[in-house]
Amino acid sequence: MRGLKIKKTPILQGYHLYHNFIRPHQTLDGKTPADACGITVEGDNKWVTLIQNARKSQNNRKL
Repeated sequence: MRGLKIKKTPILQGYHLYHNFIRPHQTLDGKTPADACGITVEGDNKWVTLIQNARKSQNNRKL
C-alpha cells in the first residue's frame, strides 16, 4: 500500500485492530497492547472473535 487517497478507509481501522489486539510486540514481551492492558481476546481465531464481538455490540445498540 503506497499511500492513502481516502482518510476514512476501512484499511486503517483494520490495521488499528491488528496492531492493538492481534500483533504481539517485542517491547511488551510478546503481548499485544490489549493484553498488556488486561483486555483478552479469546478464541482460536482472534479476527473472527473481534468481528463477532463487534457485531454483537452493533445489535445491542439498536435495542
